[in-house]
Amino acid sequence: MFAAIIFFISLACIAGLFVLKHAEMRTGRTLMPQVRGTLDVRAGQLKELLVAARIDLAKVPPQAVRITRILIHEAALELAAFARAAERQAYRLADLVSHKHHFERRETRSEFLKKVAEHKNGGSESESGGAGPELNERSE
Repeated sequence: MFAAIIFFISLACIAGLFVLKHAEMRTGRTLMPQVRGTLDVRAGQLKELLVAARIDLAKVPPQAVRITRILIHEAALELAAFARAAERQAYRLADLVSHKHHFERRETRSEFLKKVAEHKNGGSESESGGAGPELNERSE
């Protein structure tokens, strides 16, 4: 999913560059020429670094590449296991902090709510702790 999002963002940026170039050619004006000059120099340096890295990687023995790939794979598996354990601990912590897993219905202290419950129950409180007949029907 992440790779698809990055792909579509990159595709939109490339399309935006084409639109910008088309607009510049139509108007005959260059947008931010000083910034573009420095960006062109940096892009050339990056290209040279990538070419040098490709040459250096060609010199690395295949066994080192396999070992590096295995190490990266194992690190990713360990990170996933750690994330799973952290998720379980987060659920345990949330359960510990939350009072809802020991929730017990108590009688309300509010006189107004007591009167409302009495009115709903026809003048007397039911055994369900003040819950009206509608609530009792839903729970069955």
